[in-house]
Amino acid sequence: MSRRTSRRQFLRNTTLAGVGFWVAGGSTALAKKSRWANERLRIAGIGVGGKGSSDIDHAGQLGDVVAICDIDDNTLDKKATKFPNAKKFNDFREMLHAMEKDIDAVTVSTPDHTHAPAAVMAMKMKKHVYCQKPLTHSVYESRVMRETAKQYGLCTQMGNQGTAENGLRRAVELIRGGAIGPVRELHVWTNRPIWPQSPKVTARPTGNFEIPKHVHWDLFLGPAPEREYAPGYHPFAWRGWWDFGTGALGDMACHTANMGFMALKLGYPVSVQAESEKPNSETFPGWARIVWEFPARGDMPPVTMFWYEGKRDEKKLLPPGHLTQGLKLSDSGSLLVGDDGKLFSPNDYGADFMLVYGKNVDKNVPIVPVSLPRNGGGDEGQKKEWVHAIHEGKPEIAMANFDYAGILAESVLLGNVAIRAEGKRLEWDGPSCRVTNDNDANSYVKTEYRKGWSL
Repeated sequence: MSRRTSRRQFLRNTTLAGVGFWVAGGSTALAKKSRWANERLRIAGIGVGGKGSSDIDHAGQLGDVVAICDIDDNTLDKKATKFPNAKKFNDFREMLHAMEKDIDAVTVSTPDHTHAPAAVMAMKMKKHVYCQKPLTHSVYESRVMRETAKQYGLCTQMGNQGTAENGLRRAVELIRGGAIGPVRELHVWTNRPIWPQSPKVTARPTGNFEIPKHVHWDLFLGPAPEREYAPGYHPFAWRGWWDFGTGALGDMACHTANMGFMALKLGYPVSVQAESEKPNSETFPGWARIVWEFPARGDMPPVTMFWYEGKRDEKKLLPPGHLTQGLKLSDSGSLLVGDDGKLFSPNDYGADFMLVYGKNVDKNVPIVPVSLPRNGGGDEGQKKEWVHAIHEGKPEIAMANFDYAGILAESVLLGNVAIRAEGKRLEWDGPSCRVTNDNDANSYVKTEYRKGWSL
């Protein structure tokens, strides 16, 4: 039998698999499995501007939006025109307490530092949660998110919507099926940062700034340390600040590293080390190169994962040339290096890819059986899969559920811990969620919350 099959046959197989996913389980079967089988979900949105706007809009097509929450009154009022029957709140804690009996599920699309407080509170009230990437602000929070979802048997999904793409799922099948042989290296790079941070911004804004009447600044701060309002934080530039965001790594690695992480069945790394511009206490560095070591998994060999962000001496950081020769690299992408070939994705989501054998870019697809369900709906499909999981009562249907996404986010965010360790190789005990050779680094694994905020 030929080792390869045509793209036409590949696409046909993919389409058939997709039909199987969405048809599986009729209403009678669902009624036996979930209390929500024949009911419309009552959904609340926490953070409804920016990405949160489309998140609650997509969820609103699949259920009834009964409440919306945002620290910005302008954003809140704008979204209320789309959902006029939804009750409005500025504080998610108040919303969840007031409407505990009227909410079944929530979307969380706030700045990174308030993901975990909002999502964990909702889950402890037995609400299903859709939370934006990178899931949390700290490594420890990711662990708590994962454990809480499992404890309460909830259906969850992280907002790395590339997981819903059929191309990503096919790439996962090919790697697991041995299309490029055993994989020992995963390289991931990004076009971020695209917001103010080091070296241009390394200190807090100076001056006396009046808080806009439509912004509830204390609620924006949430669990973060107290600081004066300045226009350089809300609504988008928070990503570059240690107290609020997770930098380029947190913003994009849960997208761009996702396909490789899933395909290789990576779990806890055993070490992580970073080189970067010397870190400052306020903003993320202008460039970084981070290396994780993952142990063998069953018959899969150990893997080294590399991350590249920013520019060093005006030169964009990328994988070494001997690995990428002959490839036209995109601004963001990933490269899996196997013993028999490579898989290159020029896509943030791992949804587009090509196989490379020697000097040839092979446009045919090896014969590897279709084994994963198909979605193909992108961002909206990511929400449909989450709601489908709720109706079925099966958390595993959502492929970026917190059991998977929690480990991905933990591993990714360890890179930021390594940046702050300034070049030291950190040894990681995954089950214990701690650095074993540098106790100071553990202060970045779990951070302290401001009074009034907790998990």
